[in-house]
Amino acid sequence: MAANLTRRHILGLAALQSAAALGLTRIGLTPAAATTSADQVPAVVVGSGYGAAVAALRLGEAGIRTLVVEMGRLWDAPAGDGRVYCSMTSPDRRSMWFKHRTEAPLSTFLWLDVINRDISPYPGVLDRVRYPGMSVYVGRGVGGGSLVNGGIAVTPPRAYFEEVLPGVDADTMYGSYFPLANRMLGTATVPSAWFESTEWYAYARVARSQAQRAGLKTVFVPNVYDFDYMQREAAGTATKSALGQEVIYGNNFGKRSLDKTYLAAALGTGNVTLHTLSHVRAVTQDTDGSYVLTVDRIDDTGAVTATDEIACRSLFLGAGSLGTTELLLRARETGALPRLSGEVGRGWGGNGNVMLGRANHVWNPTGSHQSTIPVMAIDAWSDSKNPVFAEIAPLPAGIETWVSLYLAITKNPERGTFTYDAAQDTAVLNWSSGQSAPSVAAAKALFDRMNWANATIYRHDLFGDTRAFADDFCYHPLGGCVLGRATDTYGRAAGYERLYITDGSLIPGSIGVNPFVTITALAERTMARVLAEDDVG
Repeated sequence: MAANLTRRHILGLAALQSAAALGLTRIGLTPAAATTSADQVPAVVVGSGYGAAVAALRLGEAGIRTLVVEMGRLWDAPAGDGRVYCSMTSPDRRSMWFKHRTEAPLSTFLWLDVINRDISPYPGVLDRVRYPGMSVYVGRGVGGGSLVNGGIAVTPPRAYFEEVLPGVDADTMYGSYFPLANRMLGTATVPSAWFESTEWYAYARVARSQAQRAGLKTVFVPNVYDFDYMQREAAGTATKSALGQEVIYGNNFGKRSLDKTYLAAALGTGNVTLHTLSHVRAVTQDTDGSYVLTVDRIDDTGAVTATDEIACRSLFLGAGSLGTTELLLRARETGALPRLSGEVGRGWGGNGNVMLGRANHVWNPTGSHQSTIPVMAIDAWSDSKNPVFAEIAPLPAGIETWVSLYLAITKNPERGTFTYDAAQDTAVLNWSSGQSAPSVAAAKALFDRMNWANATIYRHDLFGDTRAFADDFCYHPLGGCVLGRATDTYGRAAGYERLYITDGSLIPGSIGVNPFVTITALAERTMARVLAEDDVG
């Protein structure tokens, strides 16, 4: 179910489906490409999330033989229950990356531990990476975060984009690269007539009316979910996914994740090969200027089964804010790439993420049937004192909860830094609970106003303690290799040639909305310039 379906998409999707059926971890358009372990290629892309997927497609289209190295597995083969992914309400080992227990953002209900489950360790699709003061949710698998997010595809307000990334020409971004990204991702808006009538979005309509009572503006937000498919789910003519309590552990149907769009098209060029369950542990540079990656192959237990050294002329890092920053920080601090900028590891933020719930009156039910795909937000970003963009989120418990749930995106000026822990050979995020305080204050100012207007209160039973605001985790990690600081204004790493960054680590901690459209558009901009000016093949 790719947007703008082309012959390349069809060929790529067939290659992915064949690899899944055969249990392959080496995937390409031909059997030889799928099974051969390349030790030297013109270009390597690390990761398969938004920026990495753009890089892979554009390199493949340019005729450059490219290897994509992904730490997670390919999610395409059904398990014993006939489904690729498990649901939110019945999680199993597919849910999380080598955990003994699920770690959902909502951990309790009425202070009861009824949400998380014990599971067997497995290379599951969602990871919660824990640091002191902050934990970060990331996707693991072919498609990265596109597998586990809610699909909200928002282009940021132009004025804020210009404030955050002043070195990027906004005219070109809003005239060319944002439209291109949205077209390639397959974004769409929920049909308004169906939204107004369906039981599956009663929760969003309740939140909208309460926001309006407080004088707040709500907006429909685009999404990459197929709303035609969702309407068939509601009619009972298609297998339920968004309407079947699926999202944070993957959607079996309906969602245009990257494996169905950019990555399928990339494989369809015939120039791109994908290695899964392959963890890039280190990168260095050879005397001839090529980059050499140390890559651990892992199995379903997490054990290292082999270690490869892969050389490439050009290296594109798309492993996300955490992965790319750790790779480059390790390389700089160990002397493998000593000329990397001192800015590597700086400028990190969680996009001001805060989650909260409000308790509704009994005459304002939110519905026992809720779509997991958000389609509406409270847009108070123009508030000069407390700018907030708050996604109206579902709580698809299958029962009436009378809870309105939100993921608030706030303008938090605080920034974290990564440092290298040599003893553990890992990057550590330095973020204190106090740095989350501006986010909580902004969210509280907006939702105090909503509670006052509606005579409602906060829920204090959702996050494992008595907090109303969960500020110790985020969905939108940004920064660590900031554009124009750790790189030039097109993502070329300072100090090295043919070393590029294409992911969310380029964005300095905040973009004001869900970030993946911005990441995709910036990557399109980078690849257009790099392929025009640099000798990457």
